Amino acid sequence: MTFHDHFSSRASIYARARPTYPPSLFAHLAALSPGRNLAWDCGTGNGQAARGLAAHFSRVVATDPSAPQLAQASSHPKIEFRLAEERDCALPALSVDLVTAAQAAHWFDLEAFYAEARRVLRPGGVIAIWCYNLMSIAPGIDDLIAHFYAVTVGPFWPPQRKHTEAGYQTLPFPFPELPFPAVIMEQHWGLEELAAYLRSWSSVMRFTEKLGTDPVEPLLRDLLAVWGAKDQKRRVEWPLGGRIGRLPWS
Repeated sequence: MTFHDHFSSRASIYARARPTYPPSLFAHLAALSPGRNLAWDCGTGNGQAARGLAAHFSRVVATDPSAPQLAQASSHPKIEFRLAEERDCALPALSVDLVTAAQAAHWFDLEAFYAEARRVLRPGGVIAIWCYNLMSIAPGIDDLIAHFYAVTVGPFWPPQRKHTEAGYQTLPFPFPELPFPAVIMEQHWGLEELAAYLRSWSSVMRFTEKLGTDPVEPLLRDLLAVWGAKDQKRRVEWPLGGRIGRLPWS
């Protein structure tokens, strides 16, 4: 492996449990793009962002270096899934209107990714990277999850996690920058859906692999006392953070 592979072993959990991005984000990016013919979604995972892009672009090429992740992606007539790293998407030069990386850029060789983005983007093309950090539900619930995040599985987070905590403001971004919109990702989940999401965290996977126990189970017992009925749906919110840049028009 030449990439940071934290999710292949639980690709099916990732596909089932990860939240989806708000349609308003993709509408905003499409409006900025010089055309709507081709978008490249790099580090697509199971294609969460690619499906959002397909609502606005004639064609989406979605790449990921993990075959198990791509195997969990749902087929779509506008999306072509490819096994590829960020350094080589195999697209023609000057052919892409928009390059995206959703919750993925902190794992990349950024210099190689940015060089590939510059190669494939057409004049005036747009590049957007974004991420989300800890969610918000309700004060008592948030306190338990924050302790779980920072203390229980805190030592098991990869060092790249610091970049998502900073909304990608700590990543180099060598492009003329455009404002990132104020958008919030949201889901309405019961406790079991929340548990599945927590088990898709890279820190939880590493905790389980190293210690042989599931750290989510004790948390669920504590959460049940403040959640209400186990199947009660609650609003879960994640503010998105990221960077948007545009290549020169000529």
